[in-house]
Amino acid sequence: MSAIAWPTVDVVIPALNEREGLPLVLGSLPRHLVRQVVVVDNGSVDGTAEAARALGAAVVHEPRRGYGSACLAGIVRLSRLPTPPEVVVFLDADFSDHPEELPLLVNPIARGEADLVVGSRVLGCRQRGALPAHSRLGNALAARLLRWWIGAQASDLGPFRAIRWAALLELGMTDRGYGWTVEMQIKAARCGLRAVEVPVSYRRRVGVSKVSGTVRGSVGAAAKILLTIARYGLNRPPRRARS
Repeated sequence: MSAIAWPTVDVVIPALNEREGLPLVLGSLPRHLVRQVVVVDNGSVDGTAEAARALGAAVVHEPRRGYGSACLAGIVRLSRLPTPPEVVVFLDADFSDHPEELPLLVNPIARGEADLVVGSRVLGCRQRGALPAHSRLGNALAARLLRWWIGAQASDLGPFRAIRWAALLELGMTDRGYGWTVEMQIKAARCGLRAVEVPVSYRRRVGVSKVSGTVRGSVGAAAKILLTIARYGLNRPPRRARS
């Protein structure tokens, strides 16, 4: 059996005041499998950018707050490279994901079986308390709406994900806030991309969450996600099948 040809992989990590968790993330990444790590500093005041540079990551500053804004800034950075990556991996900077599991997400793409791979925390092993009850409920509702209203097969909206560079550009991502992950899954279904899920591990984050750790953050994120699903669900063009 021939070995799988490993693609060129770049990693984008949005970060806002993650000085404590980011070194753990960068230290756990299988760097021999990654060409470049881009940390997008989304307005940190705790030395996040300096910590990223000290550990060999490229740093992009994006003052416009929002998870999607940071991801879009990372994409712009990669698009300016002489040679773009073949695969882009997104993950959080709070060490809730397990960066060493990156091959689990990239392998289906490397084998030619998928265009988008989402790490499902629901299907994987979770540390007790890693996903609070209100987060599990909101995530389950969003996943059900994705299946029912959009036709996307999803159990989770997890941030740890890998996507082919060409497929990412095809999606034309625009959301600058909490709707980024669900927008990607909706557009992948609409574009007929081969999207799969793989089980990933999940633990309690390092530091205080800007989303699930506060009522305001949880409500804001849930509202944005549900509105995004509704907006695309009410405008339902025929799904395209890929040849």
